[in-house]
Amino acid sequence: MDLIVLATRNEGKARELASLLHGLARRVESLRDHPEIELPSETGSTYRENALAKARAAHDALGVPALGDDSGLEVDALRGAPGLHSARFAGPGASDRANIERLLRALEGVPAAQRTARFRCVLALVGARRGPIVVEGVCEGRILAEPRGGAGFGYDPVFVPEGESKAFAELMGDQKDLLSHRGRAARALRDAIESDY
Repeated sequence: MDLIVLATRNEGKARELASLLHGLARRVESLRDHPEIELPSETGSTYRENALAKARAAHDALGVPALGDDSGLEVDALRGAPGLHSARFAGPGASDRANIERLLRALEGVPAAQRTARFRCVLALVGARRGPIVVEGVCEGRILAEPRGGAGFGYDPVFVPEGESKAFAELMGDQKDLLSHRGRAARALRDAIESDY
């Protein structure tokens, strides 16, 4: 492929996806390169619906392959919340810090053994040779009592992947990519695309 457009304005996601998709297309752009494109509101009832809606909006506007991402943090002690509402857990336009603070308040008093959670990511590619390609990646882990590390974005400072002692925000890029929900989804997408081209 000559070009894939990432249907996101989230700089952290765009950086991560561009790195994970390196080599699949000659160029990878995001909506920072196309500020005129309006993405639909995330009103779907599943990650899949939201990811497909974003990808279709970018593909329809530009006529090139577009990749939509929807992902979230699912905390067992909160019955799967924040889930689909992860980016706006503390309210519309909330900062990463505000979302983390709300999460930690909601988990006050919950023992470490009961702070299990997972990150889930769905990637949808619209405009490839065949119909839409939709893949999912999941990373199991637990929520810390306080943030650690300065890398990453979103809930990375409070999420420790299963089998690790460091938060995502403490892991180097390659290490995180190997373990993360987005890394797993990107590998599944790469496999699907390479079987198509």
